[in-house]
Amino acid sequence: MADIRMRNFEAIPPVIKNLVIINALVFFAQNIFGNVGPYGMENLFALHDVHSVYFRPHQLITHMFMHGSLTHIFFNMFALWMFGSMLENVWGSKRFLIFYMACGLGAALLHLGVLYMEMSQVMEIFRQLPASQQEELLYSPTFKVNTATVGASGAVFGCLAAFGYLFPNSLLYVYFLFPIKAKWFVLIYAAMELWLGVQNSAGDNVAHWAHLGGALVGFLLVLYWNRKNRRHFY
Repeated sequence: MADIRMRNFEAIPPVIKNLVIINALVFFAQNIFGNVGPYGMENLFALHDVHSVYFRPHQLITHMFMHGSLTHIFFNMFALWMFGSMLENVWGSKRFLIFYMACGLGAALLHLGVLYMEMSQVMEIFRQLPASQQEELLYSPTFKVNTATVGASGAVFGCLAAFGYLFPNSLLYVYFLFPIKAKWFVLIYAAMELWLGVQNSAGDNVAHWAHLGGALVGFLLVLYWNRKNRRHFY
């Protein structure tokens, strides 16, 4: 990939390897234990809207290690390895881990901010219901504010943004066939996510604003870290 020379280059560096293992173990636990009752894994550890009775602050972190399906975890972990490995090899494990967690946290905060605005109207209607109906809805999985968000996508989008910034001319192959430079791939992907987020396409079950939040934090962090060396690209 371009003319990169690094000592001790690792195809699967330690933080990437451990993140993949942790995500796989959590996904296995999700499938074993499921989400039975208010103390199910999803209710406890997936990210919930702040209006939800299931919301807990620790979910800002724990949701990053949960996934909704085998396809979901596979593509997230593949993208993490594809874009994150180069970043960890360039930065070192400590800086990469800080970067990854910061991107995931930024993704969660932007997602919660958008959710808060979207769900405020739902809560206004909820408060007008009789107490018996409120009690029935409060813990119901069908109540919109109890919808859970899971996945490492926000943190992975941060890696994608940083990769596009540091390695803008590296070629990526869409569907393993069509070459495109990383900088254009990132810009096109970000534009698509922004358009889908603005369109409020909740029906596709994708947290577009979380993706954008992770990408924004990733871009700002790498811009700050690279502020004294703006011409150092690969």
